[in-house]
Amino acid sequence: QVRLVESGGGLVQPGGSLRLSCAVSGSNFNFISVRWHRQAPGKQRELVATIITSGSTRYADSVKGRFTISRDNAKKTVYLQMNSLKPEDTAIYYCNYGDIYWGQGTQVTVSS
Repeated sequence: QVRLVESGGGLVQPGGSLRLSCAVSGSNFNFISVRWHRQAPGKQRELVATIITSGSTRYADSVKGRFTISRDNAKKTVYLQMNSLKPEDTAIYYCNYGDIYWGQGTQVTVSS
């Protein structure tokens, strides 16, 4: 059974940092691309970052230079390091791969 579990969200002040984790089980992790998405209240879901099997990465313009996606194949985990956080980064963050496999989400709130 495929399962994705996010963790690491929380409340942080503007300018602060958080690291999100996405633990993946039940899949051939080394051969999947994983994405981080976010959804803020009243807004559409946004693709934030992607890491493919080779380790290449892509980012939304809104997070370029501030967020870094990485993967640890031994731990079957994908990370999202978020620096210089802004109030507009407040959202529920989800990891996903393929069309149907999603985690439950983790809340990130950036506020003073």
